[in-house]
Amino acid sequence: MKKLLYLLLAGCIVFFLAACTASEDAGEDTGTENEVEAEEGETDSTESESATDGKVLRINNGTEPTSLDPSIGFDAVSWDPLNNLMEGLTRLDTEHQAGPGAAESWDVSEDGLTYTFHLREDANWSNGDPVVAADFEHAWKYMLDPETASPAAFLAYFIEGAEAYNSGEGSVDDVKVTAVDEKTLEVVLEAPTGFFLDLLTNPAFFPINHKVAEENPDWHAEANTFVGNGPFKLDSWNHDEEMVLVKNEHYWDADAVKLDQVHIAMINDSNTQYQMFEAGELDTASIPAELSDQLIDGDNVFIGPYGGLEFFRFNIEMEPFQNKKIRQAFSHAINRDDIAEFVVKNGVEPAYGFINPGYTSPTGEDFREANGDLVSFDPEKAKQLLEEGMAEEGYDELPPITLTYNTSDTNKAVAEAIHGMFKEHLDVEVKLENLEWNVFAEAQQALELQFSRSSFINDYNDPVNFLESFVTDSYMNRTGFSSPEYDELISKGKTEVDEEKRWEYLYEAEKMLADEMIATPLRYYNTVVLEAEGVEGILRHPVGYFDLKYADKN
Repeated sequence: MKKLLYLLLAGCIVFFLAACTASEDAGEDTGTENEVEAEEGETDSTESESATDGKVLRINNGTEPTSLDPSIGFDAVSWDPLNNLMEGLTRLDTEHQAGPGAAESWDVSEDGLTYTFHLREDANWSNGDPVVAADFEHAWKYMLDPETASPAAFLAYFIEGAEAYNSGEGSVDDVKVTAVDEKTLEVVLEAPTGFFLDLLTNPAFFPINHKVAEENPDWHAEANTFVGNGPFKLDSWNHDEEMVLVKNEHYWDADAVKLDQVHIAMINDSNTQYQMFEAGELDTASIPAELSDQLIDGDNVFIGPYGGLEFFRFNIEMEPFQNKKIRQAFSHAINRDDIAEFVVKNGVEPAYGFINPGYTSPTGEDFREANGDLVSFDPEKAKQLLEEGMAEEGYDELPPITLTYNTSDTNKAVAEAIHGMFKEHLDVEVKLENLEWNVFAEAQQALELQFSRSSFINDYNDPVNFLESFVTDSYMNRTGFSSPEYDELISKGKTEVDEEKRWEYLYEAEKMLADEMIATPLRYYNTVVLEAEGVEGILRHPVGYFDLKYADKN
């Protein structure tokens, strides 16, 4: 009965607040086809040059992009606009596989270390400049420059010399990315990397028009200075309110682009964006949790995979979470099935491991099935572990504990539910704290939060992507965890040539994460989107961003 009461209470609170106010929602379940968050920008009231002529798609991004600098905007609210304004050497196709993008072809050396990319002769920037190999060399070395402080830089560590340069121990001249001529780019890797072409579809590897960037380092900040090489160009940007994209006539495959305009709203409340969808003001929307049972089976609902995880981080440098048994106790006290079914809804799956389903091993098994359930809901074990951990630390009572989450109606509902579970199963009263995204992100990165919500959207299609987040000194770690043994497992999981052995290292690494319990998984993401009649062709990639190149609206 107590469990039912706190779940109903959480749902009622969210419904009431969402119905009365448009809360600051930091990108979680906001009608976007994305999950992460953003920060504020300046206002540009430039009007759309082509008004509302032609085929116009109206969608929601949730919040302002963090940045349209591809090296800085390392989150889904930036990726979604970027993936339609720009294009890398490779681009995810209709089957979500890496295919030709700005590069029409490439050669790979016999040892698997050297990639030679051949750029399209008709690849051009939105200002008419040709896309050249030097644009990629400039962009990648800019991303790796320690002064850039790019959160995406670790993705490029597969390239020879990249990690040393980014860590301040090497020179930019040692980074093996070379513009051989205007249309030929050579890249040398540290070790054979089978998913390298897939990795390059990530927006972090998009080019930057080096001539434009040299003249104006803030080229990406406003519509009238932004230059892209993708299917659309940025026509106007009213910060924190709306972006308008128009078809890019200079794009090499412009004939394939059917839409004339894309209006991108920034509505961060799930009920508000749903009401706009019902009123015909948006062509896509997410389903508010309280309406899931009514709407989820409708003919206008798209449901698909979305590679990623919602989880909570323990700061092991703050009491009481320096103790492993106490961390494990809190994890065992969480009923993930109830959170998925009664709080988040929309068909999401509870997470009993860190790696989401969908990764096929060299032996044909799904990673998740092969490695099994690594966490569980076990109230009795939770109580026992808490008692043992408190005894080890000499606690008569636990120090005060604060669970911090970034602003979102869904995040609040989940936090309320977990709060009730800790009270019921551990007799622990946890304080809830809500922070706006930019404050939250800085505090979490600085290890100022004791126990905090997190989300991870896959950057590329390999399980090492999530696991590498917790190596020592990783930008993505944010727990204080450091283990030479774990670092070695991840190193082998990235460089081992024998794929079966490589996956064994990854299985072992995930089990170690679960044992150390520096973070506890909650649920896997999925994509559930309402689509207006006549909308078709939107590619929603499982790695966490969507593609409007082939989208249409009739």
